[in-house]
Amino acid sequence: MAAQSFNVAIQGYWRERNKSGTPTHSGVYFVYEASYNQQDETVSLHKLIYIGEAANVRERIAGHEKYNEWLKHVRPGNELCYSSGSVETLYRERVEAAYIFKHKPPENTEYKNKFPFDTTSIKSTGKTALLNVNFTVDRT
Repeated sequence: MAAQSFNVAIQGYWRERNKSGTPTHSGVYFVYEASYNQQDETVSLHKLIYIGEAANVRERIAGHEKYNEWLKHVRPGNELCYSSGSVETLYRERVEAAYIFKHKPPENTEYKNKFPFDTTSIKSTGKTALLNVNFTVDRT
């Protein structure tokens, strides 16, 4: 593999109550602690909890085995919130690993301290709160 760049258009945000609206695409997804402002109908993200990848983001989020672990990061009055970006199946794990290595979410274990891929550059657009939008990660 050689150095490679990826553009990830991130969509979101889906609150816990409407996570069934998350896309069914192949890609990466982000799990946050958030608060909802009912008057403005907006969410405010407070903490990035987890980053994952899946062939079908909606199905993966709906049945994730770490769901109860995610909830431990949610303070009273707040809730889980999700976003996702489409990534070609061939590159999902590499893109996920780059995001994890750069952001080190508390519920991820793999890729937090080691990046086993060639130099990878990520440019994120769209719903990018709490994410570095342009970064490069080198093999460690």
